[in-house]
Amino acid sequence: MMKVRMIGAGLAGSEAAWQCAQRGVSVELVEMRPGRATPAHQTANFAELVCSNSLKSDSENTAPWLLKEEMRLAGSRLLQIARETAVPAGHALAVDREGFARQVTEEISREALIAVRREEATKIDEGEITVIATGPLTSDALASEIARLSSGAGSHHLYFYDSISPIVEADSIDMSRVYLAARYDKGTADYINCPMSKEEYDTFYDALIAAQSVEQKDWEKLNYFESCLPIEEIARRGRDTLRFGPMKPVGLKDPRTGRMPYAVVQLRQENLRADSYNLVGFQNHLKYGEQARVLSLIPGLERARFLRYGQIHRNTYINSPALLTATLQMKAHPRVLFAGQICGVEGYVESIATGLLAGVYAAALAKGAAPVPLPRATAHGSLIHYITHADSKNFQPANITFDLLPPLETRVRDRKERHRLQCEKALREFEGWRTAC
Repeated sequence: MMKVRMIGAGLAGSEAAWQCAQRGVSVELVEMRPGRATPAHQTANFAELVCSNSLKSDSENTAPWLLKEEMRLAGSRLLQIARETAVPAGHALAVDREGFARQVTEEISREALIAVRREEATKIDEGEITVIATGPLTSDALASEIARLSSGAGSHHLYFYDSISPIVEADSIDMSRVYLAARYDKGTADYINCPMSKEEYDTFYDALIAAQSVEQKDWEKLNYFESCLPIEEIARRGRDTLRFGPMKPVGLKDPRTGRMPYAVVQLRQENLRADSYNLVGFQNHLKYGEQARVLSLIPGLERARFLRYGQIHRNTYINSPALLTATLQMKAHPRVLFAGQICGVEGYVESIATGLLAGVYAAALAKGAAPVPLPRATAHGSLIHYITHADSKNFQPANITFDLLPPLETRVRDRKERHRLQCEKALREFEGWRTAC
């Protein structure tokens, strides 16, 4: 039986390594941190979350719920750890950022069939079973190797820029100016809500628009992923765009007044100690001094102490439609697989999901078997279908949504019922695939 080389111990790589080990396949897991740092990571732990700490909605019959349900059926260890380290987040699954990464690192490191090597991978042997899961911050040396393997496929490297939300210390929030609530009262009231009047919003908006960005001239032609736009970029689209985006007040009635505020900034708990909160959707690339000035205009954050300011970093991904098959293998080099954000999925859950599949497929190759692609009707199958069949000339990363799933054979007008039936069919077909594998 062949050994699998796993490059990158992020969400996808950690899950892939675990899946291989559970199938009796030896893994060499290569991680360059801490020897070589990235612009976004702060620790040497595996599966470190660098942006939000949310793994999206846990509401039944939503697309993120469906993907997680399929992962649960397949025995995703990282999903289990996420639930074991969960923090209150209303109807979403959010984790203690440090606790989650620490537990993943400990469990992967003590797994007998996984040998961890802390070094930078700079070469890829296309004759060796290899899973590349280096994420959006792939080193330049490895990116050059990937480009070498991709040459002749009519492919080119793609990228977009992603941003990180600020985090504040809990005891520096003025709780007399905020209230606890979940949007539409879905789940428990775990979010801190900072309400704004029209006058407060206008003051904040004007300050945000006037704030200075980091190295402003270098950012003029940035290619942002639409769902991760910095708040200042959203604001430049119009005075009310923030009120229909990250500062949307709908469904967040203030219990003290019985009225809906003009705008709201939501804070989500970062860890189990509840000593820090992140500003939901407030990713930005403003200078730190400007962030301190502008964000202090938010009611309740006038004297906030920031544990981390917003940041921006480049996310690299490959042109998967030109390069990959439905089993995440390179068309030109079938023993080389990709997983995680580098293959064009966006989001934590999606990264873990593709890591799970890459682990299953790599283990099959190691045992001399042919990987079995997923049914198109499943959430996993639809996600992989998108990244391998999208227009290669205009390929953009994707989250899991119902738009990616095939329509039902019979038209169902009611959206909730339609989604319920799609989930029911997906889970049935996923279970059939899992049993066959």
